[in-house]
Amino acid sequence: MENKTEQSNYKIVGFITLALRLVIGWTYFSAFWRRLILENKLIETEAGYIGEKFNHFLPNALGIKPVIEYLVSNPDQLWWAMVIFTIIEGIVGLLLMFGFFTRLMSIGVISLAMGILLGSGWLGTTCLDEWQIGVLGVAGGLVLFLSGSGYFSIDNYFIDKKYPFTIKKSYKWLASGNLDFKKLKHPIAVAAFLTLGLTLFTNQYFHGGVYGTLHNKSVKPKLELSNASFNEMLQFDVMRVEGADVYGSFLIGIQLLNDGKIVKEWNQTDLSNFNEKHIKNKYVAKIKPGAHSLMIPLGAKATISLIVGDLTKFKNKNLELKLIDISGASWNIKVQ
Repeated sequence: MENKTEQSNYKIVGFITLALRLVIGWTYFSAFWRRLILENKLIETEAGYIGEKFNHFLPNALGIKPVIEYLVSNPDQLWWAMVIFTIIEGIVGLLLMFGFFTRLMSIGVISLAMGILLGSGWLGTTCLDEWQIGVLGVAGGLVLFLSGSGYFSIDNYFIDKKYPFTIKKSYKWLASGNLDFKKLKHPIAVAAFLTLGLTLFTNQYFHGGVYGTLHNKSVKPKLELSNASFNEMLQFDVMRVEGADVYGSFLIGIQLLNDGKIVKEWNQTDLSNFNEKHIKNKYVAKIKPGAHSLMIPLGAKATISLIVGDLTKFKNKNLELKLIDISGASWNIKVQ
């Protein structure tokens, strides 16, 4: 049986982390609140659909890229994943704020934060937004797991009422209660340094933030071109892998070059009126014509087909495709 001093100690420790519990809880519950209550962001056909934002994670995700690619390639399953993810965020956040099964909810926080970190830790136009959210979520979840909740929590209310299930060892590990920290001293230290190691590794991997040259993949648009070939039509694959997630790359020119000379060109007007039947999108984030350009959202990938007419006189010659962004950036690929 615990003595009164041990009971008082865990209540004080849990009380000290009250602000952390409330703020982290709201951080995750607010995702549910924003997406379903303030504005429904789970409607696939409307702007702001959370599935498209999830698609933005794809190009530079760490470790979970195959999972993201599978989901954004299968819209129905992606929708269910976004619904389930949003509900889990809501439940974890709300129960954490109430201090109900605090340690179990803190494991949920760590898991959600790891997903944010690995999926979108590379994003952030002006600072390391998503990376900071991810690593601080992991560290905060670890602290809340160790502290549990003290005063102002449902866990503590149950303990004070001396309900029989609160004396079980499993309740301490899933909800709140005094842990034998003398025996846990080494595991706690290991967990803390592993969290620091995760922080340093991801900071370096995503941003070069530990040594070498700093880089930010969210600032300038970057396109990857592949599979450029000419049969009846000129076809190529394009994917946007870098740049800000809040707006697209605006393609204002496509040129077909032969030995560096333009033999065919599609200008800004042509691309803003581009035939959508000649765009075969692969993911939920879609390349499509806009008011003044061909818009390429972050993470979008498509096969583009161009009608070029008779190019037999250029057969077996040095043909090259050039794409021009409104920023002045350009990308080239040889036509096979």
